[in-house]
Amino acid sequence: MLLIAGFILGPFIPLLIQSFAFRWAWPDLLPGTWWLEQREKSLLPLAWDYVLSPYSRVWEATLNTVFIGLVVTVICLAICLPAARVLAREKFRGKSAFEFFLSMPLIVPEAAIGIALLMIFIRLGLAGSYTGIIIVHLIPTIPYMIRMLTAVYQGLGTDFEEQAMILGASRWQVMRMVTLPMLLPGVVAGALFTFLVSTNIFLLTFFMGQGKIITLPTLLFSKIAGGTLDASAAGITLVVTVPGIILLLITERFIKEEAFGKGFGN
Repeated sequence: MLLIAGFILGPFIPLLIQSFAFRWAWPDLLPGTWWLEQREKSLLPLAWDYVLSPYSRVWEATLNTVFIGLVVTVICLAICLPAARVLAREKFRGKSAFEFFLSMPLIVPEAAIGIALLMIFIRLGLAGSYTGIIIVHLIPTIPYMIRMLTAVYQGLGTDFEEQAMILGASRWQVMRMVTLPMLLPGVVAGALFTFLVSTNIFLLTFFMGQGKIITLPTLLFSKIAGGTLDASAAGITLVVTVPGIILLLITERFIKEEAFGKGFGN
């Protein structure tokens, strides 16, 4: 357990120290000069002063990241819920080939997908727009969402729905009072995972954003592209990890193993 904790938390310790450093040279274990010591002497914002200032564009990137992630998650749910039901409960010709086709975005390199779509989107006028970025984010997120929802549908079976229909419930009542409450934990898990994947997509966002729309991953790349990690870049790196930590806490709080069998209502 200590070894696992070290692998997980170890990389964040130097980042945290670097985000408060002004000068940290090898082989010193700690910075020789801290940010707070130079804060009043510098004419420009340093470290966290810069990260939290408008100059860093962190707030703009955060709003863009959250907005795109939420829209992608909603659209992904609308597409994948009915598709997952069909894949889990129906048999049709070409089903195996279709499932393989859904996995293609996870197999083909993002660079190949991004370059091919960029050529198309430039002609359609979608490059450098929120619409273009949202569309390309659906490509890698749909396979994850549909696999999770298909597994949930397969685990639920049809017994409860059939019993409700025998007792006189309409299809809408079965969907609203039986199916959706039982699916809700899986839907929330899929939505959280989809949002997390969307907020961490860099290459496709970089291609389609055209420098006009920045997100946290593209902002971070621009800060570390020169090969150096200064205090502001370390601070932005820590900010990028915040959505994942928040979603982890939400998952731990609301999505327990027993919830998939009982639903949120119990």
